[in-house]
Amino acid sequence: MNKYLLLTFLFIAQITFAQQPYYDDVNLSLTGQDLYIELQNKIDINNNTFTYGDIRDVVKITDEDPENTSNVLLIYGYNDNDGNCTTDRSRDKNDFGGGNCEYNREHTFPRSLANPAMPNNGNSTTGIGADPHNLRPSDVQANGNRGNKKFATGNGNAGPVSGDAWYPGDEWKGDVARIMMYMYTRYGDRCLPSLVGNGSTQGTTGMLQLFLQWNADDPVSELEDQRNPYLEDEYGNRNPFIDNPILATIIWGGPQAEDRWGLLATEDFSTFTVNVYPNPTSEKIWVQSTTSFQAEYYVLYDMMGRKVSMQKANGFMDISGFSNGLYLLEVVSSEKRIVKKIIVE
Repeated sequence: MNKYLLLTFLFIAQITFAQQPYYDDVNLSLTGQDLYIELQNKIDINNNTFTYGDIRDVVKITDEDPENTSNVLLIYGYNDNDGNCTTDRSRDKNDFGGGNCEYNREHTFPRSLANPAMPNNGNSTTGIGADPHNLRPSDVQANGNRGNKKFATGNGNAGPVSGDAWYPGDEWKGDVARIMMYMYTRYGDRCLPSLVGNGSTQGTTGMLQLFLQWNADDPVSELEDQRNPYLEDEYGNRNPFIDNPILATIIWGGPQAEDRWGLLATEDFSTFTVNVYPNPTSEKIWVQSTTSFQAEYYVLYDMMGRKVSMQKANGFMDISGFSNGLYLLEVVSSEKRIVKKIIVE
């Protein structure tokens, strides 16, 4: 048993050293609603000095075009060469305003869709209506075309889709999903995902399957990565789902997103391949191994290294009776042992 306790501590140590220092006081061994609350407490700051007017200068830094530092990138934009400024992806930082071919501030989660609606006191607005994690530069006309339409499934470039809904575009759907996850975590049911998007929720959670899919399909971009460090310094918090998209998977389930900290990684001491799926799951975890690795039995440990189940290998393990959380699944053959992390939701 001491061997497994040591392995567990090593795995946790890997997590701690891989993540940004901002999360050092966050218990990342939690799952589901417990992790949601832990992150909510972390990012729920009180910054009454930050205003909607500040955004005008902030976006010149947070949304600077990595390929042209004189420009900002415009959410929903996709073409700088079609002669139509409404579709522009990149624009001069100084072209801020309310006129044609200028850019303004898009509330990605629209003010009117929050419950209650976000306040609008012009440039002096503070709080939820001025949260810079939600505000992105957008072409004035593109912003107007989106209006307060809910997000819905689509493909290709940004634009309206059936049922008076809006598709943000293939490049921006991951950004949008992670903003919606931040807003729901920061402001709770006031920014419930179903208020801003169409489709089914994930199981019994309040998260839309649509946003979980977008989070998995569209990895974090260089633009997203440059936002968090500046906003941590100037505003006081970060968007956790940009830092590590798999936090959404661990909280709400759905397709496994990018794991930037190795939260579900374990060191594999062999050259054999073992895959476990689906992960996370609430019923059966299927185990698939190469023909050169013939498993004899499976052992399940909790994150304290305690053995909670053991069974002969038959291709799957029934985990429906276990509490939600992270576990270590050891797949054992006569000569080798391979350990995988799994999430029970």
